[in-house]
Amino acid sequence: MSRLNLASIRENAFAMPVHNPAYPRPPYRFINREYFIITYETDFDALRATVPEPLRAENNLVHYEFIRMPDSSGFGNYTETGQVITVRDQEGRLGNYTHSMYLDDEGPIAGGRELWGFPKKLARPTLSIDGNDTLLGTLDYGTQRIATGTMGYKHVPLDIEAERKKLAETPNYLLKVIPHVDGSARVCELVRFYLRDVSVLGAWTGPAALEFHPHALAPVADLPVKRVVSARHLIANLTLDIGEVAFDYLAADPAADPAPGSRDA
Repeated sequence: MSRLNLASIRENAFAMPVHNPAYPRPPYRFINREYFIITYETDFDALRATVPEPLRAENNLVHYEFIRMPDSSGFGNYTETGQVITVRDQEGRLGNYTHSMYLDDEGPIAGGRELWGFPKKLARPTLSIDGNDTLLGTLDYGTQRIATGTMGYKHVPLDIEAERKKLAETPNYLLKVIPHVDGSARVCELVRFYLRDVSVLGAWTGPAALEFHPHALAPVADLPVKRVVSARHLIANLTLDIGEVAFDYLAADPAADPAPGSRDA
């Protein structure tokens, strides 16, 4: 049996636990990944306060997502849900900033947080067909129902190529924080990633509704639903690619504006 000497640790260390990591190395391929996305209007001041510089909130819209992943390489079969915000990045491009995520599988919770900085917490989301004609997404945190979304099942087809471009061409952003042993931030970065090798198998829209309930530890209701704007139901195959550091908060000059015009008046 080989020893954990200095050279082997440097060469082989990847994730925790070091002898049996909670997840394999990326990238990860997802087959028949199912999205239910409800876009809604919220309070703009509350939304703007959740978006980290140098990103800027583009409008008052939030995309609430329920996602079923029945076939995920390395992660298996799981479900997640959360809030995504449309932002403008340092280069003036439109992108997505993931504000919150709740899921039911330890591997992607650990991997998502440690590799990219996905804001994942353990909960019980579901995505299913309710009765015969309703797409239903729910989120329970402990015993409490936090979110319920519904949509008419496959009422109107959407343009598959347009939906593929949204998934494949939009930069996605995360605020990654990993603490030092003294409790200070050892890593504090804005991470950018893309979805690769995307093929959309089906895309639909229909009438939709979304309801939140306040919760201290799952505060999705802090971005309240004022009006549902639209909903999408997608089925896609795709690869979650590795990320890149878009901005290092610890290396930046705290007195400097990270990007011209990035501070809201």
